Amino acid sequence: MVDKELLLKPRLPEADVEVPGIGVVRVRGLNRAEAMQVQAANGTEATERVILALGMVDPQLTEAEAGRWQKAAPAGEIEPVSRRIAELSGMVEGAEKEAYKSLRGGAGDGVRVLPGAEAGDDGGGAAAPDGR
Repeated sequence: MVDKELLLKPRLPEADVEVPGIGVVRVRGLNRAEAMQVQAANGTEATERVILALGMVDPQLTEAEAGRWQKAAPAGEIEPVSRRIAELSGMVEGAEKEAYKSLRGGAGDGVRVLPGAEAGDDGGGAAAPDGR
């Protein structure tokens, strides 16, 4: 059986992210309720502000401060920070596929199924539906 207190205890991963020319910031993954807040945000700018306001640990930012950072920062400065928060939250599209690939060892690796005794090779490709 599951210990209810263990189930209800926050277990959000954290990480440091380098902001070139500025220093290192500390971020954390979002919980389910926070992830839903992000999904409810309207537009890319608002979504980024919500992610930063919820996921920044050190320094902590409000949405308004995240908006000020958006206006002050060069174009590519914030994306690695918001992306890391999304990764820690399990919100990055294709994360499951990447995990599966890493388990398989890359494209082409995997278990091959050999044909049964009835299989044969006629030496040609598949015939067209009209027989040509």
